[in-house]
Amino acid sequence: MPQGLIAKLFFSVLLVTAFIVIAMGFAARVTFNQGFLGYLSKQEEIRLKETVPLLADAYRAHGSWRFIRDDPQNWMVLMRPANLPDHPTAEDVERTALSVSDLTGTPMRFTLLDAQQRYVFGNPKTGLGAPKLPIVVDGRTVGWLRMLPFQRVIEAGDLAFQQSQHRGFFIIGVCALLLAALLTIVVARSLLGPISQLKRATDAVAIGDYTIRVHENARDELGQLAKNFNRMALVLESNEKMRREFVADVSHELRTPLAVMHAEFEVLEDGIRPIDIAAIQSLKVEATHLSKLVEDLYQLSLADIGALIYRKSEVDITELLRTTTEAFQKRLIQADITLELKLPQSPLTIDADEKRLRQLFANLLENTIRYTHAGGRLSIYCMQLEDQVAIDVMDSAPGVDDIGLERLFDRFYRGESSRNRASGGAGLGLPISRSIVEAHGGTIEARHSKLGGLWLVIRLPIGDA
Repeated sequence: MPQGLIAKLFFSVLLVTAFIVIAMGFAARVTFNQGFLGYLSKQEEIRLKETVPLLADAYRAHGSWRFIRDDPQNWMVLMRPANLPDHPTAEDVERTALSVSDLTGTPMRFTLLDAQQRYVFGNPKTGLGAPKLPIVVDGRTVGWLRMLPFQRVIEAGDLAFQQSQHRGFFIIGVCALLLAALLTIVVARSLLGPISQLKRATDAVAIGDYTIRVHENARDELGQLAKNFNRMALVLESNEKMRREFVADVSHELRTPLAVMHAEFEVLEDGIRPIDIAAIQSLKVEATHLSKLVEDLYQLSLADIGALIYRKSEVDITELLRTTTEAFQKRLIQADITLELKLPQSPLTIDADEKRLRQLFANLLENTIRYTHAGGRLSIYCMQLEDQVAIDVMDSAPGVDDIGLERLFDRFYRGESSRNRASGGAGLGLPISRSIVEAHGGTIEARHSKLGGLWLVIRLPIGDA
């Protein structure tokens, strides 16, 4: 890919440079022909018009053109610039401001023709098509003055000039192309070097290597692209790590109840243990745990793809908290946990899914029952704060360290001191609770509780979430 881009960039710049060189040569040629030579042609026409009256006066004085044929010096006198003396010296020529036509040798390009346009004197090579003016004396055309155009005079010199110009433009063009090629290669390598590195990195990511990183030295768009790639690779690496941990945790959580059930079945099959109510209840406990785990995983998968159904209506949070805690009252007493519930006196209504919120509160109560030490406390406060409903759930020891607070909503996370499978949890309750809160447009945050345990801060918007 980089070589392909270098080749494309190289030939693109090369073609552009070649086009510019050719266009400059063509423009210089056109400008020279239409500009400078056109200017000289206009000066020649002026000189031609100025010379005709002089020849007419000379013809009137002599009565014919014989005086020029007999003495060519008379021709040179008539053709000399008007501001030069009859016998000019070098100093006279130097002092005289000659016209452009005189400086370009116009007098040597005049041709004198008689009334029948036959050659009399002057340049014999003017040819047909050259500009000419009649010489009129007393209303009668006595001759013609024709002038060889400047373009014809310089045909030979022009060819040499053109060749010189072509060689100059060719040399300049070759140098420009070589310089463009050199600069293109340097620029292409400096620009495409990071792209080549990104290509190798993306190839590595494509085969599953998420640990690769690229340099972020540049401060331009390529540098920003490198930073974005590194962030993407970091996210992919983190996601891959989470995926592996998730698969390992799911395998562990599913394998444990299945292994217990398998062992129970083997004991019953071998007759070591009789099939009685205790055996059936033991199997039922493991089956219930397995069913709960599968249901939680299903709920999380629906939440991840946005397929978890929410049927919202007006729900009284006060009444919902009261009925949910009443349902857990017996289990709280059995766990020796004291419940402190502070609710508003008046109804506090929000637009929410009652079933999902009941699941949320049940998860939080279940979390406290599983992990709070016997003789502990659970405090639940509910109040309205401006346009939000504030629900604070605080329990007593054991607490969670700072690292645990950051990972508390990760799937299958269980802190070393307070969360373990002996408590019966799989580490999915709080992740499900977070998905329910966020689906209602709210927030949930874990803090250290003043009672020594965990403090869950929930904020739900009042009205349509």
